[in-house]
Amino acid sequence: MHYWLLGAATLTLSACGSTAEESTSEPDAATVAEVAVIPDSLAPFGEGYPNPGDPCMRLGESAATSNYLDDGSILVGCPTEDAAKVLGGEIVDTVDGVRLVSVAMGDANLGMVSPVDAPSEDALVAGTDYNATAMLDCGFDNKPPTQSCKAGVKRNWTDTPGENLVEVQKPDGRKRAIFFRGTEPFGADSAQADGSAGWDFATSRKGDRVTVRFGPETYVIIDALVEGG
Repeated sequence: MHYWLLGAATLTLSACGSTAEESTSEPDAATVAEVAVIPDSLAPFGEGYPNPGDPCMRLGESAATSNYLDDGSILVGCPTEDAAKVLGGEIVDTVDGVRLVSVAMGDANLGMVSPVDAPSEDALVAGTDYNATAMLDCGFDNKPPTQSCKAGVKRNWTDTPGENLVEVQKPDGRKRAIFFRGTEPFGADSAQADGSAGWDFATSRKGDRVTVRFGPETYVIIDALVEGG
């Protein structure tokens, strides 16, 4: 009789253990509901916003985003409410669980690093020889500027006042220097080694953004990076 009771108890414990294991394998419903994947229908691009690896992403033009795109702001998609609030913009819609955040261009300096207590605009970002750094839109192989590249500016870098240098780090690790007079670009560095010596240089402007096309490369640079403000 005692052996039978022990066996029954053992069976009961085994059944409970099996149930516990099965329950732990189920995903947390709250977690699934909170974190959303940014779908292709929102035209996400880049490696994160405002910095690579961040959960939010820049959004391009699509049927779902076209109503929220304008020259004075950028549109960002965030998978969580907390990530959206960090950007400081306005949440204009939620699509498939993704928060669409409109960030005014004046606030787009979230991606820009500069000294908080700098005594003058010529102060340098700690650990660099740049006056400011930022992420900018870039494109290669004659493709639209849907990637994100790190960039830094050296203001008044020559003896000629108002001449600025923006240096962009490309995905392959190499750098491209773009030369400015004020906020207007007038050339880029070139070399025989990468074939850029014969490339055409062209620019176009839209508001406070200038697009530089150098051969198969495209860069979109905001005036605030070049001159500050």
